[in-house]
Amino acid sequence: MSVKKLIILSDLWGKERAQWLSYYLDELKGHFDIQYYDCCELGDIDKSDYSQENLHQQFVNEGIDRAFQQLLELEKGRVNLLAFSVGGTIAWKFGLKSGLIQELYCVSSTRLRHEKLQPTGKITLYFGEKDDFKPSSNWLNQMNVNFKMVTGKGHEMYRDKDFASAFCQELITQKGL
Repeated sequence: MSVKKLIILSDLWGKERAQWLSYYLDELKGHFDIQYYDCCELGDIDKSDYSQENLHQQFVNEGIDRAFQQLLELEKGRVNLLAFSVGGTIAWKFGLKSGLIQELYCVSSTRLRHEKLQPTGKITLYFGEKDDFKPSSNWLNQMNVNFKMVTGKGHEMYRDKDFASAFCQELITQKGL
């Protein structure tokens, strides 16, 4: 049985603040062939002012578009993606443009609330119940997408080791990717 490829897209901080990523890599590396992309690199984000506001503005003002266009250049076949925060929006737009998503897992990808169309493929979204920017119930129902609302968690729940472990175990168990 071949090992499935899993593309992981970072959050807005990129690799510089991704110590939490080891929680996922340690558990998933034996089960998947992992390709990691730093969304700041994909989006050609200037990190000289490494503040959340500056990075966010750059992503919103063309960085997301540059990032998904770059991903289109890098990935030509059907893909399985695990994307965090802004990475989920990049993956979503990649899927809309390419039609190449087999499975997409977005964690805390709150900018999706602005999307009107949905890519093809199996999609599962994870949001923290206490995340102020999570999509509305109305949006989730209109999109008719699989989602999980994680009780008691906020936007950065994906940085929590317990969440990461539970998520990875669920993904490994489902490994029908």
